[in-house]
Amino acid sequence: MSPLSSDHAALAERCLTAATRVRLLVVGDLMLDRYVSGSVDRISPEAPVPVVHERRRRAAPGGAANVAAGIRALGAAVRLVGAVGADRAGSALIAALERRGIPTGDIVRVSGRPTTTKVRILARHQQVLRIDREDSSPFDAGVARELAARAVDRLEEADAVVLQDYDKGVLSPAVAEPVIVAARGAGTPVVVDPKLRRFFGYRGATVFKPNRAEAAKALGVEDLPMDGPTLRALADRLECDHLVITLGAGGMCLLEHGSTVPTFVPSRAREVYDVSGAGDTVTAVLATALACGIGTGPAARLANLAAGIAVARLGARPVGRRSLLAAARTRPGGVQQDPQRKERE
Repeated sequence: MSPLSSDHAALAERCLTAATRVRLLVVGDLMLDRYVSGSVDRISPEAPVPVVHERRRRAAPGGAANVAAGIRALGAAVRLVGAVGADRAGSALIAALERRGIPTGDIVRVSGRPTTTKVRILARHQQVLRIDREDSSPFDAGVARELAARAVDRLEEADAVVLQDYDKGVLSPAVAEPVIVAARGAGTPVVVDPKLRRFFGYRGATVFKPNRAEAAKALGVEDLPMDGPTLRALADRLECDHLVITLGAGGMCLLEHGSTVPTFVPSRAREVYDVSGAGDTVTAVLATALACGIGTGPAARLANLAAGIAVARLGARPVGRRSLLAAARTRPGGVQQDPQRKERE
């Protein structure tokens, strides 16, 4: 192994060894991801659209539930706080989480509101259509109070906290603010993955992790300059300790506490099939590494490595222990071998 691959391997081994002894808390928007895959051999006579001959269906946790699944796949214990509808999709999501060993007792079921569901139609390894069912309005005050109370109660046993926002209503100020205050008071690191609605509503986060497009939109600019002064001003405005900006195929950028010099971590992905779920993978690995006592810089490198695995798979799938360790042992520039990679749909 090259010195760099040796360093990655040692880092991954350290994290994965410690992961079995830590516990994390994930609070955020829960979703059910459904995948309908098949083949296409003709165009519909009714409209200029492909006819997909269905061959397979599957369902998986999405959103904050996918982050929890990613943390569990690394060997850490995880509790999940969020809300679903009192519907079949909510039941399917709860069942999917329980199959992965994730407790569901802190998931609130809300009548009269659908579980956020994304149905992806896949043909020949490509997504041709997505159908969403959701209500993205904030939950009412009673539900928000219950979510906040459950999250704060679970903080006592957490080594790190994730606030995973998809603008679906869970992370209102009534939920996010008391969780951040309680976590910071306990010295527990808080990782925030934001969306636009409340981009500047997470002051006090340990790590704030938007993608570049989200940060640009929040600042009202077409493209975010990746220079030290711009990023330092953004971090100060957010009142976060560390700023991590994901750059897609460009890897990620890290601005650490008190620094004005960003660190760029290049992607190690060698093939890209699907970017869905890559951000969730980064959050899961980053938060788990922090819970294990690993510093923000090394944690970001490990998370970036995991993202390279995630984008080489079709559909959002957690990156497990064996996959991460195999990638860490791969010489930079070589082909990452993923022992957990399933046959593409």
